[in-house]
Amino acid sequence: MDLPTGEYRNTLDEKGRILFPVRLRAELQENTLIVTQGVDQCLWLFTPNEWKNFSGKLIQTASLFNAQNRLVLRRLIAPAQEVEFDKAGRLSIPQSLREYAHLSKDCVVLGINKYLELWNYELYHTYLEESEISFKTATEQLSNICF
Repeated sequence: MDLPTGEYRNTLDEKGRILFPVRLRAELQENTLIVTQGVDQCLWLFTPNEWKNFSGKLIQTASLFNAQNRLVLRRLIAPAQEVEFDKAGRLSIPQSLREYAHLSKDCVVLGINKYLELWNYELYHTYLEESEISFKTATEQLSNICF
């Protein structure tokens, strides 16, 4: 299942709950998401089916005898938790994951087709500013894509 794309600004309440954008919730077929640590100090959120696919591929290709593989599994698979939407459409983000992503009141939810990202608003904008040169270089690598 593909999720919509988009950037949504929302707030995290004092209990660690974030009201999820209606447009994103409407596309979900289930009332749960899997939340885990992402790269770049954000959280990654997957539907259960997409998580099963993603985590299965990671585990299948990782060797427990490779230190880098173990590190990836410990950082991505181990902290993953299933969270349910409450009746108001909020997700309660576990404290350990909130701490990892430095989530505070102002947050950004990014729809990236197969998964979602949840960012601290300030960290996200700092990331965008600091990665501008890398972004331009990365887009140059896509020069073989034609419209």
